[in-house]
Amino acid sequence: MLKHKGFPGRLPGTDYHFTLRRFNPRGVTPLTERARYNDRKPADRRADSAFFKALWEHFGPEPFERGNLDAGRLSWLFGREVVAATDPFNPTDYEAMLRINESLARQSFPEAFEG
Repeated sequence: MLKHKGFPGRLPGTDYHFTLRRFNPRGVTPLTERARYNDRKPADRRADSAFFKALWEHFGPEPFERGNLDAGRLSWLFGREVVAATDPFNPTDYEAMLRINESLARQSFPEAFEG
């Protein structure tokens, strides 16, 4: 499992994790598309925004390996702002390649592209 050096481990001051410290010996958690409803808590929205901003700052428009990125946090963006970069795509592979759907991401998280 690739560890993304320099990527933030969590949202500061919270328990919202962005990365894993070690691989899961019981198997890789699959990436799934999770619906983001309008009634989500503000803290959840901040975590999504901060995680996406970290993805953009770290990888930009280039494809990237899933590696130690948290599957739960990625799943809130997967299928919309973060999409599979290869076909076929294995959602249970730490080496799966992803990329940012920049046009949709600019609509969903405009603050990540400012300044």
